[in-house]
Order: sequence, then C-alpha cells, then structure tokens
Amino acid sequence: MDTFVVSARKYRPATFGTVVGQSSITNTLKNAIRNEQLAQAFLFCGPRGVGKTTCARILAKTINCQQLTPEIEPCNTCDSCVSFNRSASFNVYELDAASNNSVEDIRKLVDQVRIPPQAGKYKIYIIDEVHMLSLAAFNAFLKTLEEPPAYAKFILATTEKHKIIPTILSRCQIFDFKRITVEDIATHLAYVGEKEGVKAEKDALQVIALKADGSLRDALSIFDQLVSFSGNELSYKDVIENLNVLDFEYYFRMTDHLLAGDYRAALLLIHEILGNGFDGQHFLGGLGEHFRNLLVARDASTAALLEVAESYRQRYHQQASQCEEGFILKMLDQANRADMNYKAATNKPLHLEIAILQMAAGNLATPAEDVKKKTADLQNPVIRNSQPATAAAPATKSASLSTGPKPASSPSSAAGAGAEKPAAKARIGLNLDSKIANHSTVSLKEKEEEKEDDSVETEAGDMPETPFNEEDLQMYWQAFSNGFRDEKPSLFSTLAGGKPVLNPGWQLRFEVANRVQHMEMESIKADLLHFLRSKLDNAHISLQVEIVKKENGQGKPYTPQDKFKHLAGKNPAVQELKDRLNLEIDY
Repeated sequence: MDTFVVSARKYRPATFGTVVGQSSITNTLKNAIRNEQLAQAFLFCGPRGVGKTTCARILAKTINCQQLTPEIEPCNTCDSCVSFNRSASFNVYELDAASNNSVEDIRKLVDQVRIPPQAGKYKIYIIDEVHMLSLAAFNAFLKTLEEPPAYAKFILATTEKHKIIPTILSRCQIFDFKRITVEDIATHLAYVGEKEGVKAEKDALQVIALKADGSLRDALSIFDQLVSFSGNELSYKDVIENLNVLDFEYYFRMTDHLLAGDYRAALLLIHEILGNGFDGQHFLGGLGEHFRNLLVARDASTAALLEVAESYRQRYHQQASQCEEGFILKMLDQANRADMNYKAATNKPLHLEIAILQMAAGNLATPAEDVKKKTADLQNPVIRNSQPATAAAPATKSASLSTGPKPASSPSSAAGAGAEKPAAKARIGLNLDSKIANHSTVSLKEKEEEKEDDSVETEAGDMPETPFNEEDLQMYWQAFSNGFRDEKPSLFSTLAGGKPVLNPGWQLRFEVANRVQHMEMESIKADLLHFLRSKLDNAHISLQVEIVKKENGQGKPYTPQDKFKHLAGKNPAVQELKDRLNLEIDY
C-alpha cells in the first residue's frame, strides 16, 4: 500500500506562481530577485496556514537557482534545485525556534554563518516561530543579523510579530501575510478535488473554506477528513453533518420568526437546534454573523464583504430587503451581548431562550384586525373634533398624530361635525401599557413621516384642540411612565415622582430636581408630547421642563458638582484640599 501524503504537503506550492492569495508579496520578492536588491533579513508574519514558511522555502530555492526562468521561478533542473527538492541542500538551513531558543543555539548558528557556501551563491537560514527565542538569544543574534556576510540571508517567520523586540524588527524587511479569502480557498480546493478525482459541490467547498477561517492548511486538512468520511463525492449535507456546522436555513428561519415577532416559533426552533446536538453559543455566534451578512447585503457598496456561497447570496439580498437597518443593528447588539454572557450563565439553555425572547419582544406579532384598522386609519384618516366637513384635506395630516387605532364606536365619529369627544376614561381599554412598551420600537422612517406630517399641520393651522382636564392628563402621563419601569428605572422615577401642572393654552409645566433629570426629560420630550397629543386629541399641548432646587437641600446629588458640594458641606476640609492642590471637578 502506498504511503498516504496529506494534501497540505502533497499540493504545497513549489513556485511563486502557485502560492495562493499572497500575490502582492510574491510579486515584491520576484522583483527584488530580478533587480538584485535582496535584503539581508526578511520577516514573514501573519496568521497560521497562509504560506509564510512555504514562501520562505521558495525564496531560498529561487535565489540559489542557477537557471532562473523569465518569470523568475526556479528551473527545478539545476543541481541546486534538485538537491533542494530532495531535502539535501547544504545551503538551506531550517531552525525551529520553539525548541532551539537559547543563547547556545544562536551561538551555534552564528558559528555556521562564518563558513561560506561550498556550492551556490547564498547560504539561507530559515528560522520558524522566531518569537519563541529568549531575550538573551535575541540580543546574541542582533549583530549577526545587522551585518551578516554577503552570502548569508536570514528569513524569519512568526505568527506573533508583537513578541519580537524592536531591535530585531528594525533590521528586517517585514512582509505581512493576510488571511486567504474564502473564494481563493474554495477555488484551490476545487483544483485539489479535480486532481484527486473527488466530485465536490460548490456549497460544500464554501463551507470548508468558511470553517478554515483564512488558513489554507486547515482547509486542506478538513478536505482530507471529509473525503475519508464520504468517499469521492462531497455533498453539502455531508459537510455540515461531519463538521457539526449549522445549516444557513436555521438562521434564515430564525430571522423570519424574529421579524414577525413570533416568539413561539422561535423557541421551537431553538429546541430543535439544541436537540440536534449544537452548542448554544455556537448558534449565537452564527446568528450574529448572519445579521452581519444581512447588514452588508443591504447596500451594493458593501455586498462584496458577503463571504457566502453564490447560491445563498440571493437569499441574503432578499431577506435584507425585508429588514430595516435599525432592526438588524438591534439584533446584532443583542446577539453579541448574549454571546458574551453565555459562559457566565448557570442555566445556558434558559439564557439562550431569554436572549431570543428579548429579540422577538421588539417585533411582537400584531393581530390581523389591528393591522387592518391601522391601514384603514392611514388611508382614510378621520378627525374626531368639531371641524367642518370642508376641512377634509388638512384633517388628513392630523390623523398621523395617533399612535394606534381609535375606538370604532366613538360617538364623535358617528355624530359628525360638532360632536364632543367622549371622556378620556372611556379609552382606558386601549391596553396602554402594551402600546407604551412598543412605543420605543417605532421605526425611524415612521418618526420622520410623523415629523413631516406635524409640520404640514402647523402650516395649515387646522390642528385638533379637544379640551381635557388634569385627571385625564395624569392618567396618560402615568401610562407613559410605566413603559420605562423596567428598561430605564431612573427615567421612570423622574416621570412618576412628579406631576405635570396644566396651565392655560394647554401648556404643561414639569419640575425636576437637577440637570441629569432635565437631560433625561429632554431626550424623551418629543415622544412624550406625541403620545399625549394623540391620546388627548389635542395638538396644541406643549411641555416646559424646569429645574427647581428644593429649599430644604435634601435633594439627591446627581452631578459631580452636586456631589462635591454635598461632601464639602459635611467636611470643609474637602474644599480646602481642592483649593490647595488646584483640583478641578470632572464633568
């Protein structure tokens, strides 16, 4: 039986032209050889499996070749090339710095450098994993590396350039090898499969390339493993089963469930994934990658960053067109948070389910009847106030102030012009808490349309002005506050801790204790006014937030200045310390 040679060794590049994915580096090296401008030391750095040691060997072989081709490639026929191919060259030395990292090892190398080559032009020393050398060994190597004999060339290779001391870096020409792209790896795997007589699906090779994470050596090792599993026919199904990779379809299905707010279907899908033996954190990482792909697929300028099989590109573009950018960014953030906190969770399946429920909470499915009512309101808006019938055109814009469908059996809509609005308490059955919870998920597009509608109303001067009392105001103010009870407790405390004062002209005045509370109120002022105007059917409502300090001085200090004054009041030595050291309060 013939000895099996792994594909990573069997198909290892032997010329610059066969190196995969590093054309800029190979072209630079070939030009240096052509122009006879070779440096005395090279440093090849980059991630694993991208061709550092391979390029070092090709460079060593090429500069000693006696009959270079016009393409600056070794001829493979001269004595130097033949001896190199048989691993019997006396001019090329390879040193593993991981196991030869002491000063004594470097001294032996320096002693060898003093002896000129017996045949050929150069003696080449390839030092792999050079970052493993000790500090003393680096220092012993400095002088030889800076002023070697004309016939000596050093090629250093490392995966961790940051561990090499600066004095070594300054004496080398540095070449940074990049991760090999998914397309280049898939193309090379197809070439290897053709040479080995293996029929492989493109999607299967794409999954192998993604799994290799930019390393061609890893990709070839995975390829050999899968060929041993499935024989000479490599299918997409066999690859995802053997590599324990989640099918892309799971992510597409989960995204559809989250878009629809169908948390029940999302939980069932999670149960199916965990039941198939997949790790929860693996799923969260893949889900985050899926939303990242959706984000880059939304724009033609970033679509090139989509590293998926060609058959899935159209699927990504199609689903990306159904998702708003805000939704994708929110899902990315929540998936990333869940992934970071996964290891610390005691009950990991529950942690995963809670993460999915939080993602679905922002897009809870709306009943069909509500959708129909909202659509009807947008297409045929009706103003429930005492506007004459001839004011239909301006009234169309004012209907956009409503955040939800209004009761169909409203007496004002039935009676027509001149009918008064029913008491605000009659509308308490609108499930205010649920609307407040969904209030923050209104899309940016909808908010922009609402702002545009508000501006049109102001120009028309035809806005609803239904009277209301302080009892109605307090009821809806409290309902709005409840929406922040869990997500923003400090804001909820500010809203619920005070009562707005109703002044003539529908002007509201709300007092806060400090600047922090004032900033919080200003951040949600637009949403609060929109909510109150729509619920109270009065577009003339305005709000003024004022800072009123308590005379008894028992207000809680929030800002750094307040905290300093509080401490200085208790202990005057704090003020004295600040003055003596000329300190300033950090804002």
